[in-house]
Amino acid sequence: MSDVRRRKLAGLLVNYSTAVKPGDWVGILGDFKSLPILRDVYEAVVAAGGHPSLFIDDSRMQRHFLRHASDEQINWIDPSLQRFTEQGDVYIRVGAPDNTRAMSNIDARRIRQQRAAQSAILQTRLERAARGEFRWVGALYPTQASAQEANISLEEYEDFVYGACFCDAADPAAEWRKLSEMQQQKVDYLAGKRQITLRGPHIDLTLSIEGRAFVNSDGKRNMPSGEIFTGPVEDSVNGWVRFSYPAIVGGRAVSGIELRFEEGRVTEASAEAHEDLLRAQLDTDAGARYLGEFAIGTNFGINRFTGMILYDEKIGGTVHMAVGMGYPETGSLNKSAVHWDMICDMRQDSEIRVDGELFYRDGAFVI
Repeated sequence: MSDVRRRKLAGLLVNYSTAVKPGDWVGILGDFKSLPILRDVYEAVVAAGGHPSLFIDDSRMQRHFLRHASDEQINWIDPSLQRFTEQGDVYIRVGAPDNTRAMSNIDARRIRQQRAAQSAILQTRLERAARGEFRWVGALYPTQASAQEANISLEEYEDFVYGACFCDAADPAAEWRKLSEMQQQKVDYLAGKRQITLRGPHIDLTLSIEGRAFVNSDGKRNMPSGEIFTGPVEDSVNGWVRFSYPAIVGGRAVSGIELRFEEGRVTEASAEAHEDLLRAQLDTDAGARYLGEFAIGTNFGINRFTGMILYDEKIGGTVHMAVGMGYPETGSLNKSAVHWDMICDMRQDSEIRVDGELFYRDGAFVI
């Protein structure tokens, strides 16, 4: 059964998420642990008439690099990756962590330096995607490490992953089209609106969406997906939020994060664990203290926190925000080497109002 669902997931990534067509230059990037599904993706790309390029990553080599590389080496940009990002048509990334804490003892400043050095590659990818020149999708292949992070067995985790991607359905793509239609109704309602207000036990926040667009995230960029998101007006965010789940960066879980915003900027920040890493991230550059993303999660197949942001940010009944870089297609102007998602549960005694009208209550849309 697992092999059938795995092939369905590969088919979704190639034929639904990125719609590979004959002649496309397709970059396939993954960890060595994801080799089984990378083979499926590769075969699906060939069947679709694409030209596959394979990029393999490895956490052990990455750790060695961060510990021993010179500043010159860290700041170097791989010209093959740069050329692909500038000229390729499709990017499919399938991660497969073999140890979710593998980067825990790496100096946070080195991680920050590397991300800053590679930010131009990320910015190019996002700008080309916003112009419709570059299709991309990210996914995760279930591993023992990820299952352990979620506190369940590998078999249960496989059921969770494939279920969240609708790969246990007869026609997964049809299920994604249904979710897309529901989300588009919400996106259409939000078009032209000005202000969002969030109230609840963990949040008291206002932000402007005037002139900004919401995006229907329906499995075309992330698999699984299930969210609508935008980039708030940069200087409009005011209030506070206490995030319900740990935010993980560099293999470390920063828990109990609370942020206060004034005129868009994070002016106060605290955490119950790894507060030093929180502050290091916020001090990366000028844009790291502003929100680049505000989103509402809609995937009720994702009903538990797993420690993997690809799934957790889509939990039905939650909102998430990312400090740092915004997505150009939303109208966001915020630029940063950081894009760090943090999740707030809205399923109890919470509401979202749009221009004063009740839009969402206790984890469900009322519009």
